[in-house]
Amino acid sequence: MSKTYNVLFLCTANSARSIMAEGLLNKLGQGRFRGFSAGSHPGGKVNPFAIEMLQRAQCPVNELRSKDWDEFANPDSPKMDIIITVCDNAAGEVCPVWPGHPATAHWGYPDPAAAEGDDNAKRDAFAHVFEQIRFRIQMLVNLPVDKLDHLALSTELKSIAKA
Repeated sequence: MSKTYNVLFLCTANSARSIMAEGLLNKLGQGRFRGFSAGSHPGGKVNPFAIEMLQRAQCPVNELRSKDWDEFANPDSPKMDIIITVCDNAAGEVCPVWPGHPATAHWGYPDPAAAEGDDNAKRDAFAHVFEQIRFRIQMLVNLPVDKLDHLALSTELKSIAKA
C-alpha cells in the first residue's frame, strides 16, 4: 500500500484560497494526497463563492470549515508532509513549528474575497484564482513524491509556484 501525503494549505482567514486548495487536492489527489487547510486568523466561515467553485468542479464540500492552524500543530494532529502558504500575508507570518519538518513552499494568489463589484465580478475573481490553484495542484499530484528526498521535494514545490 502506498503512502498518503498530507498537505496543509495556509492562509490568513482560511475562507477562500486555502479552502479551494484543500478541496481540489482531496479530489485530484485520488487518495495519494490528503488536503487540509487552516489560517493564522481564521474568519470562522467559508466564503460561499469558494464553495460554489468547488461544487462546480464536483469536489466534496461538506467537511470544509474555517479553522486555526494551531489545530495542526498539536502532537495528536495528522503529520504534515507538505505545507504550502497561498497568500502573501501568511507567507510573511511566523508559522508554528511543524512536527516532522515538512517540505514547504509559497504559492501566492491574489485574494478573490477582496474583489469588488457585483456577484458576477466576484465569481470571475474566484474562477480565475480557482483555475490557478487547480493548475498547480495538478502539477503537485503528478510529482513522483515517493521518489523525491526532502530537498528535491522542496525544490519541486517552489518551481510549481513559478508555473
